[in-house]
Amino acid sequence: MSQFKLEKQKRIALIAHDNRKQDLVSWAMKRKQLLSNHFLCGTGTTSAMISQHTGLSVKAYQSGPLGGDQQIGACIVANEVNFMVFFWDPLAAQPHDPDVKALLRIAVLYDVPVAMNQSSADFFLTSSLMEEEYERNVLDFSQLKKRTF
Repeated sequence: MSQFKLEKQKRIALIAHDNRKQDLVSWAMKRKQLLSNHFLCGTGTTSAMISQHTGLSVKAYQSGPLGGDQQIGACIVANEVNFMVFFWDPLAAQPHDPDVKALLRIAVLYDVPVAMNQSSADFFLTSSLMEEEYERNVLDFSQLKKRTF
């Protein structure tokens, strides 16, 4: 296993599908003080909306369907994102569902905490672990290829 350290200041990706954007903005407004302690980024319109309504600085990537989900995934691989809040819409098919699935897969592979609704985001953000360094354990999948069964 490889160790990836999360510093005290987390690098949080904020993502929401269209029907959940207002929910994420409302949550970010309530949690503005806590979020201000961390580096924030997000996909297209979501990052702009959060920044506009909270005054927080949110680095913007492309819109999800235009490659933003893949950009966030690449940031996870590069250890530039180590926490994700993703309010996805479970009731609407998305044209970029394969990208969403790939993003969630990368988050699991790299042991990145993912909050998918307000309750999990609240629990994660208010956890004492958010205020300290934390060692993630990322499986070394190259070793799995060498194993014989």
